[in-house]
Amino acid sequence: MSSIEQTYQRWLKEADASLQAELKAMDEAAKEDAFYRSLAFGTGGLRGVIGAGTNRMNIHTVAKASQGLADYVVKHFPADKRRIAVSYDSRILSDEFARVASGVFAANGIRAMIYPQLMPTPCLSYAVRALGCAAGVMVTASHNPAKYNGYKVYGADGCQITTEAAAEILAEIEKLDVFADIRRVGFEDGIKSGEISYIPDQVYTDFVEEVKKQSLLGEEQIDKNVAIVYSPLNGTGLKPVLRTLRESGYTNVTVVKEQEQPDGHFPTCPYPNPEIREAMELGLQTAAKLNADLLLATDPDCDRCGIAVKNAQGEYELLTGNETGMLLLDYICHRRLALGRMPENPVLVKTIVTTDMGEKIAAHFGVETRNVLTGFKFIGETIGRLEAEGHPERYIFGFEESYGYLSGTYVRDKDAVDAAFLICEMFAWHKQHGVSLLQKLKQLYAEYGYCLNTLHSFAFEGAAGFDKMQGIMQSFRSGLKEIGGRTIEKALDYAPGLDGLPPSDVLKFYLSGGASVVVRPSGTEPKLKIYLSISAPDRAAAEKQEKTLAEALAQYMK
Repeated sequence: MSSIEQTYQRWLKEADASLQAELKAMDEAAKEDAFYRSLAFGTGGLRGVIGAGTNRMNIHTVAKASQGLADYVVKHFPADKRRIAVSYDSRILSDEFARVASGVFAANGIRAMIYPQLMPTPCLSYAVRALGCAAGVMVTASHNPAKYNGYKVYGADGCQITTEAAAEILAEIEKLDVFADIRRVGFEDGIKSGEISYIPDQVYTDFVEEVKKQSLLGEEQIDKNVAIVYSPLNGTGLKPVLRTLRESGYTNVTVVKEQEQPDGHFPTCPYPNPEIREAMELGLQTAAKLNADLLLATDPDCDRCGIAVKNAQGEYELLTGNETGMLLLDYICHRRLALGRMPENPVLVKTIVTTDMGEKIAAHFGVETRNVLTGFKFIGETIGRLEAEGHPERYIFGFEESYGYLSGTYVRDKDAVDAAFLICEMFAWHKQHGVSLLQKLKQLYAEYGYCLNTLHSFAFEGAAGFDKMQGIMQSFRSGLKEIGGRTIEKALDYAPGLDGLPPSDVLKFYLSGGASVVVRPSGTEPKLKIYLSISAPDRAAAEKQEKTLAEALAQYMK
């Protein structure tokens, strides 16, 4: 009997009753995919398809990960510091997984502190630090399709865990038998005993107040009666985004009705990701119907924010994450200087795949740029280092091309509540001064030069797909001389660790003619991601060059 079959038979005998029907219906191919490996645990925690099996998100894999995290916390923290904050989004089984995790922590002598209702990822990051927790858990699969769920782990600093911590927690997890070694109390029993408690409402209120402090209006009075359409994409953003905007004077806000309430099936957007036009379509229709000034959308765990604005013809244009980030950076720098709030030696933090134009804008305002690996946790860690040096105020902004932004140090992860609030303020401020965001963007390109940044993703499902991705990465490492007719002038392999950054399976190629390519496997999905950056005289020329290069790179994915 194969190891897959042995594991499958054991799950048939011992797995929870809720998984039995799925287990019994499995054919050989389904068995292999569900049991060929354990769901990978890394710096992003767990993420996978919901279902039965070791390679699936279910109450057993969540409980096992929670036991491993509990063992890690017991080893590293004294009894009086053993607290873990827990939050969850609107996804299928998110609330149940959060309760299971809390029950495991409680059974291990760790106080579990859970939000009484679904809350965004940034609220979890905030709670970890506000409550002095040893760790935090956010049950979410961010912007993945509905069939996914996940389990993100945060350290005591409010950042997603480091590579070292992830490796140590993984070692604890791997020691465990998924059925025999898990300690767990019932959630309601834990509540009654006090081993599990609800996070006080004041923590949420304090978070909203911190977001509101990010305002850069000073004493300036502007008209905030801009017509805003907002979609939480059936996720967690509804209450915190609306509360923050309304308490700040932005009361003309219409929510996209079909996407208003939490719903893990995401019936109107199979990919609930504001980076994708399909997810924004209902918002665009609503904005057009109401002739709104601005469209905002946040992903299910409300850490990413996408926007659309009207052009001169009255049609709505979606802005990329890079474009929104550049606009916010310019606004923050401009307003901080005007208000006398620019710190000494200010710092912008961005990821290596985020537009290089951000660095040009920062330099113009005398701001230092620090480039970090993909993943907002590296931006959060940089804030932590500035804090350790006694100068957290030096951090003025962090952003990544994948629609993640943060302007303050109150959390250590991207925050779409903060982003939505600042975008509305920036929009209203520019409107007050007779400039649209598209006009401002055009001004930035005129000043700093045009730069086109695009992302192409290639999916590779299952065991065979995993092997194929590894083979493709190896082919890129095999001494390529050119890509799409452009000479490779410089190649950077981050696998050994470069420029003080931790080792990462990332390649960056600088090509002749002012272009760069970054290739990396996704840390959370079975995908290879390719980031292109093209400098050109204008958009048309950049798009033509990008198409040629993208077609050449697609050949490597076959």
